[in-house]
Amino acid sequence: MSGDTFRKSTAREYFESIVIAVILALFVRTWVVQAFKIPTGSMEENLLIGDHLLVNKFVYAPSATGLERALLPMGDVERGDVLVFKYPEEPERDFIKRVVGLPGETIEGRQGRVFIDGEAIDEPWLDLMRPDGRLPLDIRGTFGPTAVPDGHLFMMGDNRGDSEDSRYWGPLPAEYVKGRAFMLYWSYESGADFYAETGVGATLRRLGSGAANFFTRTRWDRLFMAVP
Repeated sequence: MSGDTFRKSTAREYFESIVIAVILALFVRTWVVQAFKIPTGSMEENLLIGDHLLVNKFVYAPSATGLERALLPMGDVERGDVLVFKYPEEPERDFIKRVVGLPGETIEGRQGRVFIDGEAIDEPWLDLMRPDGRLPLDIRGTFGPTAVPDGHLFMMGDNRGDSEDSRYWGPLPAEYVKGRAFMLYWSYESGADFYAETGVGATLRRLGSGAANFFTRTRWDRLFMAVP
């Protein structure tokens, strides 16, 4: 009887550990951290197509006490934050852009420069993109002025000439924000591999090519890089 009891207790402990692990994983996935893949070039050259990011979904959560604020990495949205959010015109789609205008500000673009309340602002995240100081052509370099209402943010892509952002669809309601991107955990340069033949041999070749591409197309220098 003692042996049966021991085996049942051990099996129960394993089961409980698995259940707890699943619950914690679901909690983290739902409330704390979300993975996100860059699908377009709107944030180049800072974020590339194929970059895989971690998004902190808890950073802007309200905190009830001073101790909670001290222990958890929470804060207010700031200019320069890179956010993942629900696209206002299709909320089932996720977008990623940078905060440029904050609530209560008036934002305007003049010949590629951004002005807040009439003053030109520095954008160090753009300086990182072009060592020679040259920026890509911006087809919407002149826009506004636009007043950012309370509870809204003005979002722009770093690749100003190829970004559908608040210049087109207006300020973003803050409740659409899903979280702040903070780290790249993987970056993969995709390619157009295709095998026309079928059968076991072709399948093995595709598998072999996929394994090789993992090493040759992974951008190793970008792994665990902070989001600029």
